[in-house]
Amino acid sequence: MNKNVDSAKKIDISKILGKYGVYIALLVLFVVMSFASNSFLTVTNLFNILKQNAVYGVLAVGMTFVIVTGGIDLSVGAIVALAACFATKLAQDGSGVPVIVAILVGLITGVACGAFSGLFIAIANIPAFIATLATCTIARGIVFVFTDGRPITGVSDAYKYMGRTSWGPVPVMVVIYLLFLVVGTFLLKYTKYGRHVFAIGGNKRAALVSGVNVKMTEFLVYVISGFCAAFAGLLLSSRIQTGQPAGGEGYELDAITAAVIGGASLSGGKGSVFGSFIGILVVGILTNGLDLLNVSSYYQQIIKGAIILLAVMADRKKD
Repeated sequence: MNKNVDSAKKIDISKILGKYGVYIALLVLFVVMSFASNSFLTVTNLFNILKQNAVYGVLAVGMTFVIVTGGIDLSVGAIVALAACFATKLAQDGSGVPVIVAILVGLITGVACGAFSGLFIAIANIPAFIATLATCTIARGIVFVFTDGRPITGVSDAYKYMGRTSWGPVPVMVVIYLLFLVVGTFLLKYTKYGRHVFAIGGNKRAALVSGVNVKMTEFLVYVISGFCAAFAGLLLSSRIQTGQPAGGEGYELDAITAAVIGGASLSGGKGSVFGSFIGILVVGILTNGLDLLNVSSYYQQIIKGAIILLAVMADRKKD
């Protein structure tokens, strides 16, 4: 009898950790960092965490859609750089190009890159890993040819607005990220398209038999990811006031990390945009706290790698 009770308790604890583990981890991390550094728990620093991670957050919105289908997008870092360099080139002082045109060109670049990957994945049935890796390589090549490997500087004040302006204590970058969070959550959780995304990730063949347009749904997932990557590139270049041809390197790993920590399954069928937001907060608070404690960036990389492994192991246990 006692063994059964103990077993029931263990099962209950396991379920709680499986469902709320990331929230518990976030709370513990927040409390620990609050006591570890006097500079952590300030309004300025908390908004700074959100601002520093807004670029990764926007990327993670698109990546969540991809991962829920069981795919992966390795091209987003390169798209960040390509969209940023195209936009900043047009937005330079004296170019005579309206800033809205520069922004649209950057966004169209991201959509085109996402569509390029999506066509090969959805139509030609090339594995997402290979297709997006190819897109990444091509995009990197294009951006280095376009810039001759040199950063683009001298952007207009209007272009700097998104990354350098605050509305009261709230940075505009944070407002934009929260808009992406709300729209992404709505699309994935409350629309027919979102249900189709989950259906494909759960069982692609069953989704096809059920009448889901699998090819179009998959194609649009990579278009969404490309759009988010391009917007992330605009935010980044607006903040640092330059277009960096090497910008965005490794950003795809941060986006994937956030999604997985937030509960997305790399095998597909599970995940949420809000969960990715929680994942961004976990990584962002950890990084910020370690910076305040003067922990070397080399050790931070080791810690982040360990977090990815723990998140994936937790996901496997839930399955």
